[in-house]
Order: sequence, then C-alpha cells, then structure tokens
Amino acid sequence: MVPGDEDRSLIPATLSSIVSDPDSDPDPDTAADGEATAHGDEESAVTLGAGWGDRRTVAKTALAFLVAVVLVYLLGAVVGWDRTVSRLRTAQLEWVAAACVSTLLCLVAWGKTWHVVLRAIGVTVPFRKLIVTFFAATFANYVTPMGQAGGEPFIAYVLARDTEATFEQSLASVVTADLVRLLPFFTAGGLGLGYLLFTAQLAGPIERFAVLLAALAVGLPAIAVVGWRFRERLRDLVVRALAPVARRTDRLSLESVRDRITRLYGSLEVIADSPRVVVTAIAFAYVGWVLFAIPLYFAGLALGTPVSALLVCFLVPASVIAGSTPLPGGLAAIEGTLVALLTALTALATADALAVVAIYRLASYWLVIVVGGIAALWVIRRV
Repeated sequence: MVPGDEDRSLIPATLSSIVSDPDSDPDPDTAADGEATAHGDEESAVTLGAGWGDRRTVAKTALAFLVAVVLVYLLGAVVGWDRTVSRLRTAQLEWVAAACVSTLLCLVAWGKTWHVVLRAIGVTVPFRKLIVTFFAATFANYVTPMGQAGGEPFIAYVLARDTEATFEQSLASVVTADLVRLLPFFTAGGLGLGYLLFTAQLAGPIERFAVLLAALAVGLPAIAVVGWRFRERLRDLVVRALAPVARRTDRLSLESVRDRITRLYGSLEVIADSPRVVVTAIAFAYVGWVLFAIPLYFAGLALGTPVSALLVCFLVPASVIAGSTPLPGGLAAIEGTLVALLTALTALATADALAVVAIYRLASYWLVIVVGGIAALWVIRRV
C-alpha cells in the first residue's frame, strides 16, 4: 500500500509496514538490500502518517463519534438531562480531580509494565519518552472502533523506529504487557462477582453479564495457553490464511510473514524465561488496574452517592466487556451498561446513576482523549 491508494484505513496502513518491510530479506548484507530497507522505512513512515491522517480515516472516525454521541444524548434524554445536569452541578470538584489524577497515574503504571517487559528483551528506552508513546497508543485504542487492533501495531511500529528494537521485539513487548494487564481484570472481576453472588439476587441481564465475565475469565487464559502450546501450528495457519492474498499482490511475502512470526515467538520466549520481570510487570499491572477502576468510586463520592468498592470490582470489568462494540472507546455502550447496572444493583435513581457515569467517563475517557491526542500528534511528528 502506498500513499496514493484511494482505499486506505488505519489498520491496513499500519500492517502494510509490518508484512512488507524489506529488512526481512534473507540477504541483508548487500548494498541494494540496505537501500531497500532505508526506502522501506521511509515509505512505511509516510504510509503510517497517511493511515492516521487521510480524509477517509478521519471521516470514518468522525462518523463513529457522531453516532456514539447521538446515542449518549438519547440515553440522557430518556433519563432526563435536566435532572442529570442538576446533580452534576453539585459535584465536589476535589473528587472529580482525584478521579482524573487516578486515570493519568493508571496509564503511567501500565506504561511502566511495558517498560519492564522491554528491558527483559534488551531494549533500552527512557521511560519519559516511552510514556508519551504509550499515551499516544492509548489514544489510538480509544478512538479506533475495536481499538486494540489500531493502537497495538501503531505503538510497536513507533517503538521500532524510535529505538534499536526490531518490530517483532516491540510487538512482543506490547502483546506481553496486554496479557499481563488482563490478570487484574479477571481477578477483580471474580472478586466483584463473588460479592454480588453473596449479597444480591441477580436479575436476568445482570446474570448474563456475570456468566459472560466468568466465561471470559476461564476462556481467554485457556485460549492463550493453547495458542502458545501449539504456536507452530498457529503460525502455519496464519501463513495459509494469507496465501490467497499473497497470490494477488507483491506487497505481501509469505516467507517474510513466517520469519516475522518466528522472531515474535523468540522475543516472547525471552520474556517468559524471565520470571522476575514477569512478576514485576504483574505488580505494576495490578497497581494500574486499581487506579483504572477507582475513578468510578471517586465519581460516586463526588456526588455524595458512594458506590461500594467491591461493586466497582464488578462494574468496571462488566463495562469493559460491554464496550467491545464498533463505536470508539465503547461510547454509549459503556454509559448505558453502567447506568443500567448502577440502578439495578444500588439505590441510585437513574439521573444520579447517569451523573456518576458522566464524571467517571470524563476522567477515564475524555481526559485520555485530550492528553493522548496531544501525545499522538507529537509522536507522529517525531517519527
């Protein structure tokens, strides 16, 4: 894919730099290959910028945001905007500020998780530089529908250009950090689920959420273990799946894909063989998750309607699951889910619940959009 293509999007633009990078050529020692690598890097940089900035991508993102904002407005119209805004005016700003600070510290802690993993594979990068890249990647996740597909290749690509790390090392570190951050998600979700089972009679929709959370807690780790156990077969499956595409374009080399996946596995094995690094990364992941969840608790305090900390342990994972929609950052889905759960599991009126959710999303989503957007602009200009 080149900058002149008419049908471009964030994910293809990013992935094109992954699968067609000339430095995977089996004979890199010649001058011609060196020139090809340099040319490929330059083209990849242009393509990445095009993928993030072309009009088609911007239009899709803007449309998705418009749909989400309309849905949020309709939710408020059903609940009652006048009552909700009236409650928001009574919010204690110190708790709102605490929620915002907690979100920023959460990203710092999760960025440290990534930093620790990178050091395990021998990649040295200043944390102050890395954290800006992490904020930019979080922005990409939050504005891209089904966000992880957009942010993770972007952050790995930027790191590979910014440091001596290869793309495979960068992607391995990102994947590992993501998997590590899932542990507190399931732990807290299980804790919150246990609290509900012992203190409340679950209604139909809430019971379905609880079952889904339990299924994910068991299923996703099982899939990860099986995928790693049969990683060679998984690599072959990916290569076979891409074969029809490779026959139609010279932009995709199956040997390059196979080689890159093999190098990715090698980087993951290095990380897995460093238990102290894994434990340290897990510790930062748990700290980050607490800081990620506690803004909802602070939002309740801001309005004088405290939400149980154990209930928060259920609500936040449930909202993350609900946010797995085609809309950016789970907009509308997360708001609607949290309002429904808060009104069903607490004594809050719907207007109070929406006000709590509004403060929570201000701190956990919109603040990140602003700060992460600034970081993304700086990173794109840098690379």
